[in-house]
Amino acid sequence: MRFARLGLGIAILVQSIVSRDWTMVVLGVLLTGMPIFNIGCCGVGGCTSPVKTNVETKKDITYEEVV
Repeated sequence: MRFARLGLGIAILVQSIVSRDWTMVVLGVLLTGMPIFNIGCCGVGGCTSPVKTNVETKKDITYEEVV
């Protein structure tokens, strides 16, 4: 996926420089910089969910006899 984003960013960057569309150069730089610096919509490792830690102690189970 990073190579696809890099290719798309370079293609947009080259095409916008050739056509002298300077607003698209900003988009090309942004899309090229994302895979190079390994950042995305959530940042570096921002999309990971927190690890659940269990600190519960085991409790003894008591049973009552029902007659």
